[in-house]
Amino acid sequence: MLIIAGLGNPGAKYAGNRHNVGFMAVDAIQRRHNFSPWSRKFKAEISEGELDGVKVLLIKPQTFMNLSGESVGEAMRFYKLQPADLVAIYDELDLPAGKARLKTGGGHGGHNGIKSLDAHCGREYRRLRLGIGHPGVKELVQNHVLGDFAKADRSWLEPLLDALADNAGMLVRNEDSQLMNKLALALGGKGEEAERPEKKPAGQSHIRQARGHNAPKLPTTGPMAEMLKKMFGNKGD
Repeated sequence: MLIIAGLGNPGAKYAGNRHNVGFMAVDAIQRRHNFSPWSRKFKAEISEGELDGVKVLLIKPQTFMNLSGESVGEAMRFYKLQPADLVAIYDELDLPAGKARLKTGGGHGGHNGIKSLDAHCGREYRRLRLGIGHPGVKELVQNHVLGDFAKADRSWLEPLLDALADNAGMLVRNEDSQLMNKLALALGGKGEEAERPEKKPAGQSHIRQARGHNAPKLPTTGPMAEMLKKMFGNKGD
């Protein structure tokens, strides 16, 4: 069995936030693979299904981001699972928008949801980080992560979530490098390898410059397109 935990904050107020891209990711998987309707358990919304014949529990903690580990840890104890049976999907400031990285273990990087998971679930679980870009200065970080994606972000957000949903079975098969290739190609870039755990170089800046990439051709129909249209509505860029 595998638990895929998308991190975010509950409620309509936060639904379109960059900080909620983890929720968006598991929503996309749930729809694409006809998982069960969302229900409440473990202080979370959960949905059950199978990927490649393996039972999978999708979970969206409803504890708010900083206490996510309480919810996920409860589910892991209930099913008697180990950290290796968990994949966490969450937003990453220090990756350019649309980039993705997947690795096992590592630090929390200042992400409060991951701090909580580390405390309640151990550290040797897989972490799928979805880049949301950095606003450039520390003072703007809170408004950036708790701000909604702009309409312009659809050029990378929609293909990224579609590709992740299409290839979610790779998470079950531990095909991490192959999944990273699929996500990179969906964004019009070159294939990339999954991260290997490594120490952060001394003196490395917390703020990294975003790298440009070719904008992919967007689909105009389908469930992902409809979801994002509803999410963004008539909001400005």
